[in-house]
Amino acid sequence: MAHSSSSTANTQPLKDALAQTLHFNALSLEVQNAILTAAIPKHFAAGQVIYLEGEPADHVYILASGWVKATRMTPEGREQALLILRPVEIFGDIAVFSGTPYPGTATALEEVHAWAIPAETVIALINQHPELAMAVIRKMGDRVLYYIGLVEDLSLRSVEARLAKTLLANATLHDGQLIVPRRGWSTFDEMADRLGTVRDVLSRALKALEAEGLLRVEKQAILLLNPKGLAERAGS
Repeated sequence: MAHSSSSTANTQPLKDALAQTLHFNALSLEVQNAILTAAIPKHFAAGQVIYLEGEPADHVYILASGWVKATRMTPEGREQALLILRPVEIFGDIAVFSGTPYPGTATALEEVHAWAIPAETVIALINQHPELAMAVIRKMGDRVLYYIGLVEDLSLRSVEARLAKTLLANATLHDGQLIVPRRGWSTFDEMADRLGTVRDVLSRALKALEAEGLLRVEKQAILLLNPKGLAERAGS
């Protein structure tokens, strides 16, 4: 598995990333500097694997730019998306803190710039700095709540409801219109993986919501025509 990194590290991008990372943006300068000293800049091309499910968890990653997906593979060969990560996010941390191999595979969906912090360094810093330990605990708490929501979605919500919820969560305002941009990698297959379904079922769900006037699928974006109606369909 090929990784690439630069030989000299300009730490300002990592400073900026930490400043945008919930629970880590209030760390003292001492702790921030310790992280900056240990962090290794990494670059991954679109489609490149960052780490594989089952590999030893040797680094925690801070995603500075680009999008990453974390997936697990079923025995039947079907891929289930665990997380779609966007800047600025920390990943690979659960395995490092639990002392287990990586529970899923992380893959760059587009060109990615990240920072890798060796696992042993992270553990040492946590032992030395209680404030970092507390930031990690809060971050892990957020992740647990996310997975509780994911279990609820998969077990209690229909594909259409999960789709409506996901579209609302990823919408941005553009010229007064709520849209979900369709990135180059954001295919129906990728979206189906995120929702725990297959392409044909997702396609039918999109057409059903479009027929109700709740959204319109265009080449570059999905327009959310009736956010209130989508929220009702999402059950929120």
